[in-house]
Amino acid sequence: MNSPTSPAPMNFQLIVKAFAPGWPAAVMGTGAFALATLHFSHRLPVLAGLAWALHWFNLVLFALISIPWLLRWATAWPAVAATFKHPVAANFYPSYAIAVLVLAAELRVFGGHESAALVAWWSGVALLFGLTLGVLISIFEGEHVNLDHITPGIFIPPVGLVVIPVAGGPLLAVQPEALRDLALTINGIGLGAGLFMYMALLALAFHRFYVHKRLPPMMVPTFWINLAPLGVLVVSLLNLVAAAPFAGDKSGYLLAVFMIWGFGAFWLVLAIVFTWAVRKTAPLPFSLAWWAFTFPLAAFTLGSQRLSEVTGLSTPLAFGGLAWVLLAVIWTLTLVKTVGGVASGKLFQPHP
Repeated sequence: MNSPTSPAPMNFQLIVKAFAPGWPAAVMGTGAFALATLHFSHRLPVLAGLAWALHWFNLVLFALISIPWLLRWATAWPAVAATFKHPVAANFYPSYAIAVLVLAAELRVFGGHESAALVAWWSGVALLFGLTLGVLISIFEGEHVNLDHITPGIFIPPVGLVVIPVAGGPLLAVQPEALRDLALTINGIGLGAGLFMYMALLALAFHRFYVHKRLPPMMVPTFWINLAPLGVLVVSLLNLVAAAPFAGDKSGYLLAVFMIWGFGAFWLVLAIVFTWAVRKTAPLPFSLAWWAFTFPLAAFTLGSQRLSEVTGLSTPLAFGGLAWVLLAVIWTLTLVKTVGGVASGKLFQPHP
């Protein structure tokens, strides 16, 4: 018999109905962690086993998350539609498509499964454009978003768009001839749309940070999301410049990429200081938002690694190493707390 304070009994149907759209962020963070770890294994071979373990774990994690995430669309459409109208949660819907794009990068790098990577990439692109347009139309048609709802979670749709060339750039060489121009164009559309959306939303986020009340402690992990577009932009710009036949002299792009990475390095320090300052005055309660620590840190690590490769600079690699260590600690802690939340049912409590 349940005590008055214990959570209501959960069954699979209720889990599906209450399954938050942001669950795929766990796949995003784990996959990018695997990619960053594999890269560092070239210098520290002892990390190779960890990288492969993360890769296989992430494939299983994606399959497990996909079941309730997709079933929710088929069996609990009113709940899905209601979440699309939620001023904060709606931004997390594209995370599933981003997870598929991250898997495309994994499949290419781990074992060179280029055919499977192409399928994942095209599927992720189609899902991403559909989900992103759905979220934007819901916001533009409604009047339900106000300044209280502006959190760094708004960066997730543009993050998805700039992720497209992470795997899409290297995969251009193996695209079918008839689809190569289209694939290159899609990479450019994603990078351009994501970059300018991010810049516009960054101004909106700063407006909230400067003139409105502070983020509640539960949303502090989302402050780190700004690292995601900055890290991904470095990788995507360098990948697309390397793959585009019309790019010409590529040295001119490096300064812009270096500046983007520099903002990311600054934001990493700012995020650490900000989180520490909030933590001294209030606890940071665990929620799925903790996965917002992981993908941004992994994305910044990957961007730092790629920039160091291209420029020969060691300092970006040192920043990437710091981010990777922090990522390893936070990913482990978040995974342990997530397993506990799943076992207790707390992470499946109904939400709007």
